[in-house]
Amino acid sequence: MPPSPTKLLFLPGASGNTQFWHPVAERLTHPAQQRHIGWPGFGDTPPARDITGMQSLATRVLAEIDRPTALVAQSMGGIVAVLAALERPELITHLTLTVTSGGVDMSDLDAQDWRPEFAAANPTLPRWFLDDRTDLTLRLAELRLPVLLLWGDADPISPVRVGQRLAQRLPHAQLHVFPGADHSLGFTHADEVARLIDRHLAGG
Repeated sequence: MPPSPTKLLFLPGASGNTQFWHPVAERLTHPAQQRHIGWPGFGDTPPARDITGMQSLATRVLAEIDRPTALVAQSMGGIVAVLAALERPELITHLTLTVTSGGVDMSDLDAQDWRPEFAAANPTLPRWFLDDRTDLTLRLAELRLPVLLLWGDADPISPVRVGQRLAQRLPHAQLHVFPGADHSLGFTHADEVARLIDRHLAGG
């Protein structure tokens, strides 16, 4: 069993919304320091010259990790979380990944291409993000830590089939599907998400 994390880092999706995970964080009973990360160039977080790709974001996250830490990640944040866990497996104890590619190829999983519409609504997005096609499929088996996968069955952006593929690729993963939930389930289903994360962190 992995050590109990003494720090929780919450990672948003491409919206960069650092408030996204607040409802879940407020409901958690696990005793750990909490920190909400923002992405430079996304949402309200100012851009930074050293951010040139997903690996740069993972480096930012790793700079916050100085003790046993669990990562809770939404959508794009899930790719960053997987990269961070691959780089520092000795410090990252648990992953919670919600509605994310997690670095797997989604081209054959009926996922909606949301990027053009999102880019049109967010014209200042960094170009690297729109071009990113990070594929970590062959490295997922390296992750020996417990992974909680949370999906909604009404999410066209990251369909349940994506969560199922991650569950097959990750050695210690558990998939929970929320009926009727979409890409915002981490916010809209905060009560149940918090209960599942608490159980996950306690080794349940």
